Amino acid sequence: MELRQLEYFVAVAEERNFTRAAERVRISQSGVSAQIRQLERELGAELFDRSARTATLTVAGKAALEHARAALAAAEAVGQAVGEVSDLIRGRLTVGMVIGCTVTPLFDALAAFHRAHPGVELSLLEDNSDRLVEEVRAGTVDLALIGAAAAPEGLESLTIVSERLVAAVPPSHPLAERRQVTLDDLCAHPLICMPPGTGLRTVFDRACAARSVRPRMALQASAADAIADLASRGLGVAVLSESMAAHHRDRLTPLPIDDARSPALLALVWRDTRGPALRALLAHGRRAFAEPGGA
Repeated sequence: MELRQLEYFVAVAEERNFTRAAERVRISQSGVSAQIRQLERELGAELFDRSARTATLTVAGKAALEHARAALAAAEAVGQAVGEVSDLIRGRLTVGMVIGCTVTPLFDALAAFHRAHPGVELSLLEDNSDRLVEEVRAGTVDLALIGAAAAPEGLESLTIVSERLVAAVPPSHPLAERRQVTLDDLCAHPLICMPPGTGLRTVFDRACAARSVRPRMALQASAADAIADLASRGLGVAVLSESMAAHHRDRLTPLPIDDARSPALLALVWRDTRGPALRALLAHGRRAFAEPGGA
């Protein structure tokens, strides 16, 4: 008795027709008939009543059908189990990371995953958040760390950071005496922010558009450190997230933006978790970001 014989038997039983069953399993009708005849000889009983136009199960056929389905399901489960182990022995994962964002817990997760599964090849690439989301949707990137205004539709996500935007100015700046500022206040000055396509910039642009404010974007940089450096030299007002600005309190004064309350998100995004390697990497990621000081 062979698995293919059971597959053909189940196909004929479900289609109730040898021709349609042959089309379903992609072999000739004569091939299906011959294999089922061989199966009947081995079992010592006819499985189908062939006297009518449709193939109907005999009593023996009815008794055999569920066992045949169970045998095929078990064989598929064996293949899936071996495949999952193989994927964790010699797989490949591509991880994306938003440009200019050095997030230590992500690196910790990659290192822990590599130690556990050294045969899985890891690739890390940088891009802006909009392109990373599209690459995850297309399947060219398995997991990405992005900045966003909201969780992307159609993707699974894990929010790592959710923070409001702040303005940051050097102590000598006219706004440094304020406790907070408005978008109108900011737009009276040249601004320094991340480029379009980043989550932080999207949040800021949406806040300005909602209030019909037109900012003067003097300079753009992908890294928060670069934005802070430029602002500290008096080249404009930095627009950063709360934690980004907190790293530069020694030279910049952070100012809450009163009418920009929607948070900027930092999140892991992925399309699905059918692959065992991705599931394992996500488990390491959840642990790394959950640890104190993880993000």
